[in-house]
Amino acid sequence: MPVARAPGAGSPWALALPLGLAYAAFFVAPLFMLIAVSFYADERMTRFGLDQWQRFLFDPFHWKVIGDTLLLGLKAVAATVLLGFPLALVYRAASPAWQRVLLFIVVMPLLTSVVVRTFAWIVILGREGVVNKLVLDLGLAAEPLRLLQTELGLVISLTQIEMPLLLLPLLSVMARIDPNLMDASASLGASPWRTLFRVILPLAAPGLAAGCVLVFASATTAFISQSVIGGGRLVYLPAMIWQQAMIAAHWPFAATIAIALLVSVSAVLAVIAYVGRVAAGRAG
Repeated sequence: MPVARAPGAGSPWALALPLGLAYAAFFVAPLFMLIAVSFYADERMTRFGLDQWQRFLFDPFHWKVIGDTLLLGLKAVAATVLLGFPLALVYRAASPAWQRVLLFIVVMPLLTSVVVRTFAWIVILGREGVVNKLVLDLGLAAEPLRLLQTELGLVISLTQIEMPLLLLPLLSVMARIDPNLMDASASLGASPWRTLFRVILPLAAPGLAAGCVLVFASATTAFISQSVIGGGRLVYLPAMIWQQAMIAAHWPFAATIAIALLVSVSAVLAVIAYVGRVAAGRAG
């Protein structure tokens, strides 16, 4: 005799219900609370109004901070792509044994706390650090270079810190590219550079776009790296949120800045994802 089953039992929606409830409880609900807090007119949160949004949107300094934050993420993405994509090509051409070694090197930084890696860059980029010692020994400069509390030093450190986030999705896509496609391209007279730009790069676009999304999202919100390497001279949205929430205790304005960070970063992520889909569609 067949056993009666409850309606919807075993369906994909029923299996996804616990995850959906957790997502609603720990992301959606706090997000709506954040939006609600941003509409309080005063820091004591006694009345509603648009005061915080007017204060944020009509101040040119805040728009400059938004631009600097997004530009920092784009610079980190560009640096990681320029260094990471050649490494992905080396990984693809390597033997299985060397691929395991390279994969271990890529994953190894993730086993170390980002705080430890950030403070390690202070030792490397400091006035008496490894970089300045090498520059002075080679006679490339008469005095130590200023790398800490500069955007250049911050981008350098973020490039190393975020590199695994780019390489992991990129390597997984590159490993699935059929080697016969490159042979076919060469047999049709294409040069290695033409094969790279017309065959390999379009096929690797989904993994590259996924890696860029992860790097951009992480670099623009890297409060620890921005504070330790960049210092107080460089102002980005995460530092403003921390200052308003923890120092000024102005939660409505901190919530407003947080939503501005979320919206601006999400807009750029949507553009990156769209470009990846277009490139993947052309490759298909």
